[in-house]
Amino acid sequence: MIRKVVTGADALVRSLEEEGVEMVFGYPGVAICPFFNSILDSDIQTILVRQEQCAAHAASGYTRVSGKPGVCVVTSGPGATNLITGIATAFADSIPLICITGQVDSYQLGGDVFQEADISGSCESFVKYSYIVRRASDIPRIVKEAFHIANTGRKGPVLIDIPHDIQMDRVAGFAYPVGVNLRTYKPTVQGHPVQIKRVMRELSRARRPIICVGGGVHLSGAVKEVREFSERYDIPVVSTMMGLGTMPSDHPLFYGMVGNNGQRYGNRAMNEADMILMVGARLADRSISQPDLITENKIMAHIDVDPAEIGKNAGPSIPLVGDIKEIFTEFNTRDLNVDFSDWLDFLDGIRDDVINEELRKRTEARKKLAEKNAAMKEGMGYVDPRVFIRALSLAMDEDAVYIADVGQNQIWSCANAVIRKGRFLTSGGMGTMGYAFPAAMGARLACPGRQVVAVCGDGAFQMTMMELSTADQYGVPVKLVVLRNNVLGMVRQHQHLVYHDRFSVTDMSPTPDLDMLAKAYRIDYLKLTDENKMDETIREFLEDNRSILLEVCVDPDDIC
Repeated sequence: MIRKVVTGADALVRSLEEEGVEMVFGYPGVAICPFFNSILDSDIQTILVRQEQCAAHAASGYTRVSGKPGVCVVTSGPGATNLITGIATAFADSIPLICITGQVDSYQLGGDVFQEADISGSCESFVKYSYIVRRASDIPRIVKEAFHIANTGRKGPVLIDIPHDIQMDRVAGFAYPVGVNLRTYKPTVQGHPVQIKRVMRELSRARRPIICVGGGVHLSGAVKEVREFSERYDIPVVSTMMGLGTMPSDHPLFYGMVGNNGQRYGNRAMNEADMILMVGARLADRSISQPDLITENKIMAHIDVDPAEIGKNAGPSIPLVGDIKEIFTEFNTRDLNVDFSDWLDFLDGIRDDVINEELRKRTEARKKLAEKNAAMKEGMGYVDPRVFIRALSLAMDEDAVYIADVGQNQIWSCANAVIRKGRFLTSGGMGTMGYAFPAAMGARLACPGRQVVAVCGDGAFQMTMMELSTADQYGVPVKLVVLRNNVLGMVRQHQHLVYHDRFSVTDMSPTPDLDMLAKAYRIDYLKLTDENKMDETIREFLEDNRSILLEVCVDPDDIC
């Protein structure tokens, strides 16, 4: 469609409209003001965050729930550099974002002028691709390409850096491209038929196969297909942190999360398997600490849309490049005559033994916690975070979105949150503290009728608690849980185990009065210090229709 003369900023806004963008998260400044002026004439909703990093986190939460690339827009200099952590967080978890930064006038580039920063160079390691806009007439093509690159192949953030004068330049006519044809970018979608046949042949020979799912399953929208394949042939499934939710937590074929912080029976299942289908996972150190040992004396088929990931950390027997949804759709058309009942009986026995042992240990730990609580003043006490998280997740809606922050709360959540038909979101690759709350705002804005709960520690909460103001301003009813122990729990735990209780720079007391903080931001507040009141408090928390903060006091000496 050809339109009248427009500015570069108008072209940018109209390009976003053409891509179906409904919401932009951002923070203005002079270098990006032409864009924010033009967007006033659009139906695109703008959300003003309180710190630029949170614009990317909120866009990430929006993306992961809606399935559409989120958009964040900030100004030049410190605005752009503040955005980097959010971009890196999205890149580490392959989240498609369109990150737009204002820039000083193009003729000033390289002059070290006020609020100039080489954001393209600074982000080189954290973006899938980046553009520096040189001509206003290029904007429609660049935006079209950016959305295509971000949301195809291995997904990830794309940066568009646009100087102030380019936003002000006039464009003779606006025409948005119909398609994209990038000669050097042709991601593989269909799996190679020979490799698919090899996987099925080896699976027919296997006696102890296992599927290990990663975040790529969610990114490709392949949850249904992977689950169908597992159930059709009774193949057990384990998960990396980012793959949680592929199988319901209580599914009989699901054997938990693997890795340093995973369930022991899940790790044992990986060790005992004779064939591993590694699906959309990187084999990074957190999920597979010793990849060569895991893959020793067994067949491993590594399935990923990114060929660079296959063989990077462990050499697969069968590399299979392609989109997971496409590949498992093909898998599900094949017939296999297999019986893995003995293998499942073996894994069930291991799982039962480990669970019973852990229950015994938790019973002893809870006795000690009860003794500690009995010695405390009336109205004070600690709650077992594992018990709380399980009770909370079971009380949540079946399709609810549970977002864990980083730290001890993340590990407790991975091990104890029950995910049924909903989603489990977290910052897995980068481990960015402060991710959960802004991501929860984005997720809630993406699906207004869906229950969204963010769980974080008091350290992570204080990194982005200013976004309570954003939630208040736009009426975003986010449910926020703060597990409060007045310490940086994960680091303190490391210092306890490795440095023999030489605690350094981990004591956060006195932390803010969260009741007064909630009042300051006009949100509701609850506090839980007594497990006997847990069910009642959780019910009140979940039934509240406004934004609400639930403070849960946990023992600073508790470890994951």
